[in-house]
Amino acid sequence: MKSISARLVPFAIAALCWTGTTVAGEIAKPLGVVELFTSQGCSSCPPADAFLGELARRGDVIALAYHVDYWDYLGWKDNMARPENTQRQEAYQASLDNAWIYTPQAVVNGRNHVTGSRSDTIWSLLNNDAKAGSNEMVDVAITQEHDMLGISVGGARGAVRNARVIVVYFDAVREVAVKRGENRGRTVEYWNAVTGWHTAGMWHGEPVRFELPEGEIEAKGGGGCAVLVQAFGPGDMPGPVIGSAMLTY
Repeated sequence: MKSISARLVPFAIAALCWTGTTVAGEIAKPLGVVELFTSQGCSSCPPADAFLGELARRGDVIALAYHVDYWDYLGWKDNMARPENTQRQEAYQASLDNAWIYTPQAVVNGRNHVTGSRSDTIWSLLNNDAKAGSNEMVDVAITQEHDMLGISVGGARGAVRNARVIVVYFDAVREVAVKRGENRGRTVEYWNAVTGWHTAGMWHGEPVRFELPEGEIEAKGGGGCAVLVQAFGPGDMPGPVIGSAMLTY
């Protein structure tokens, strides 16, 4: 596991929520959400990348990979890394009160973090949250109408009354041959690498609907998108995921 001193950069984040009609491939009632912070330049990351691929292939877990850029100096520049992904991890570092940011780090349902290769612990966190129903506190539906995607977020079933509705775009599965650095000579398969996201709007406990051009998803994320509904705290720190869903092409 690789770690680095945390830089507390405020970053507005929202988390995942999804159900609804079938559009391409869809996860309608996911077991939960796993956000993996990883890097092609991290020798500890390939086992976590492989496990995230297993989760993505299951079809009942929303699995997203945020490639970070702070290990690029080790000799291999991650071609999927984005500064925004590092900022997202730093925001989680602050909200989860971690002393360090590290890779591979998995954040489960916005509530807990664990080394991304610790599959047993990740499954335990997913199952515990699913039994408690804490990741399904609001329904989300997505519909396809002509060249538009409609996102409907239902009314609150819990105490949370403020959240951000985020659309997260991700790439299709890719193989990368790493030629330098700590993973030199390895070919690694990467699933659902995040290519960007934006806030569709706010949710305040009442049903709300958003509309997006379908072509935007195809242009920004060749693999598809996830709709994230996530509570947030002071300083726009990311909080618990209260619902989630994913669309894959």
